[in-house]
Amino acid sequence: MNDGQRGKRSEALFERARVRIPGGVNSPVRAFRAVGGAPLFVARGEGPHIWDVDGRRYIDYVGSWGPLLFGHAHPRIIDAVREAAASGTSFGAPTEREVVLAERICALVPSIEMVRLVNSGTEATMAVVRLARAATGRACILKFAGCYHGHADSFLIKAGSGVATLGLPDSPGVTPGTAADTLVAEFNDLAGVEALLDAHPRRVACIILEPVVGNMGLVPPADGFLVGLRRLCDTHGALLVFDEVMTGFRLARGGAQELYGVRPDLSTFGKVIGGGMPIGAYGGRRDLMEMVAPSGPMYQAGTLSGNPIAVAAGLAMLDLLDDGTVFRNLEARGRALEDGVCSHVRRLGLDICLQRVGSMWTLFFQPGPVRDWPSAAKSDTARFARFFRALLERGVYLAPSQYEACFVSAAHDDAVIAETVAAIGGALEEAFA
Repeated sequence: MNDGQRGKRSEALFERARVRIPGGVNSPVRAFRAVGGAPLFVARGEGPHIWDVDGRRYIDYVGSWGPLLFGHAHPRIIDAVREAAASGTSFGAPTEREVVLAERICALVPSIEMVRLVNSGTEATMAVVRLARAATGRACILKFAGCYHGHADSFLIKAGSGVATLGLPDSPGVTPGTAADTLVAEFNDLAGVEALLDAHPRRVACIILEPVVGNMGLVPPADGFLVGLRRLCDTHGALLVFDEVMTGFRLARGGAQELYGVRPDLSTFGKVIGGGMPIGAYGGRRDLMEMVAPSGPMYQAGTLSGNPIAVAAGLAMLDLLDDGTVFRNLEARGRALEDGVCSHVRRLGLDICLQRVGSMWTLFFQPGPVRDWPSAAKSDTARFARFFRALLERGVYLAPSQYEACFVSAAHDDAVIAETVAAIGGALEEAFA
């Protein structure tokens, strides 16, 4: 392709999109606002790669923001989608596959005794907070600065993800009453959580968090933090909610709660359980879930919930997890990428850090360690933007934001990891030249 034509179709499509779609995108972080230039318009994906509409190929570490645990267009998932679609795209009525998927989720995640399927992670978190309030009779929730739980009003108070990427304040349209019912602590600050609970006795319905944060970059829990939250919830009568939309079935078969050995009362899922199709779920203790309509009084509904195509894709993805080598291989490839990148960081004498848990990782443009939102916010986002563009020119596509995790898939083999490491080395040299 002529270098003068590189990116022309993406740029043209972006200009067309901006006329009819707010900001030219249907989800804000896609707009490349934080890194500059027009976003990639993707034509197709296969394995660890995507191709844009201009015909350029990239190694992809976005993976549709996490669900593509086995890469793009895995044959077994595509076959499952094709077979389900041939029988009908939507019924608004129960199907056998919904029951099978619910049984599989409950079998894989010990804390889940019952589960309700919905259409997205945002729907799941909205519903689980309503359930927590219904179960406890309390109005307040406690969340953490920099954690993102979707775009429901309560969650846009000091949120991560695109809100942090675009530098937005707490969103207009969120009422003062909603803000007053949302308490915000710093991640990994157990003393701060305890102080908030003490200051608002018997008012907090639940503590909700990403057990491993992916929405201010990859931030792991400190030793004892998740166990401490479990203890505080038990002491104060609040429910502990793990948002495992990113981490569920990705960090372990039973999610982060299996990896860290902490049992929440309720959990939310999405992304991975649809194998790349739109889906979400929330679940937990039977006594809590039996409060959900029609079993109980807490109302939540959705015409497309349990969509047969999304459920079929999710079941195919979970079937692939039955191979006991999946997580061992993901850990090995994640470690190889980390070791290779860190070798370049040392070679160049750079004061930046890579943080990783399993197949999730972020290269922070600051010394680190990053433990919470205030430390994440110290990152050099301008330098990250230069690095991102340099890496894109070398054929590697990361999340277009310092404040998002990247994802290794089972399709990223040793050769792809080595190619990535070499490209990152070159991009770092250019960004710090």
